[in-house]
Amino acid sequence: MVKVIGVRLRRAGKVYYFAPGEREVNRNDHVIVETAQGVEYGKVVLSPRELPDDQIVKPLKEIIRVATKEDDQKYEENKKKEKEAAVIANERIKNHGLEMKLLGVEYTFDNNKVLFYFTADGRVDFRELVKDLAAVFRTRIELRQVGVRDETKFLGGVGICGRPFCCHTYLGDFAPVSIKMAKDQNLSLNPTKISGVCGRLMCCLRNEQDTYEYLNKQLPRIGDWVTAIDGKTGEVQSVNVIRQKVKLVITNGDDKEISEYDVSDLKDRRSGKRRDFSVETQVSKEEEEALADLLDEDSEEKVIKEARKGRPNRDHARWDMNQKKARDPSRGNRPKSENHRPDKGKGRFRKKPQEER
Repeated sequence: MVKVIGVRLRRAGKVYYFAPGEREVNRNDHVIVETAQGVEYGKVVLSPRELPDDQIVKPLKEIIRVATKEDDQKYEENKKKEKEAAVIANERIKNHGLEMKLLGVEYTFDNNKVLFYFTADGRVDFRELVKDLAAVFRTRIELRQVGVRDETKFLGGVGICGRPFCCHTYLGDFAPVSIKMAKDQNLSLNPTKISGVCGRLMCCLRNEQDTYEYLNKQLPRIGDWVTAIDGKTGEVQSVNVIRQKVKLVITNGDDKEISEYDVSDLKDRRSGKRRDFSVETQVSKEEEEALADLLDEDSEEKVIKEARKGRPNRDHARWDMNQKKARDPSRGNRPKSENHRPDKGKGRFRKKPQEER
């Protein structure tokens, strides 16, 4: 067991473990730590606790010190410098005519490095810009290009629910989100309703996914034939995941009636042909293409879809080679020699020469 504390270096950022040493550190205290970027100013979000060795990424560094009043003043001064640096950087970007959008500037606590975060549609040659900024700030310059999700996390805003963005307030990492989660939660597959401001699937789809997976396992599928506790047998017409209710279509001769049962009142389930009665899940081809745009580039669903379309990524190089061979039968075959005889074979299926016929 190792005694550690959790330190967050920026708002809604990742939590890193550090060893408190012999110092008394409490939650919400500010500390000075050493990271790969240099000396940083962070906030303690996890009070001292003991964790197993397998949960710690080694080497575990010890905090330098608990932040003093001078450290707090220096941190505020760095914040003012970041605003001034952003104005200068935007002017230099316009002078160089670069198609990039500056999101923000970040100083390390010891002022040994200045980080500029930006977004762009493609690759940007900013080598001359880095030289220009280094001449102005007289320190190390690092430019980082981030994606649309990181841009929204950096800038913040208000979502369609009326609350601040989850990624800007408390989410440390972006958990993978898929369209299957929207289907499991019986949500409309309209891209405008399940996508966030960043243009990707909303992160909050992940929040209740585990609960929906558990509740869906308790319910029969639509189209199954089940027998209720009162002995009536019918076909499942619809299910209510939250209330755990099932509607059955019960046939009595030429008459049909719809009865609602609790899932605990069902028994003797028989799988039938699964049907989809939800109108919202019937997606057109145009809507399916729009939903594909909501996925991240590295998401599992997008990789599979790209492979099916015939545009695999680098992980499907072997698959691509097999496809090329299938399209071109001569690809990969040995060159035919002059003595090659296509009519030469073995066994009783060998073609006989013309003289022997």
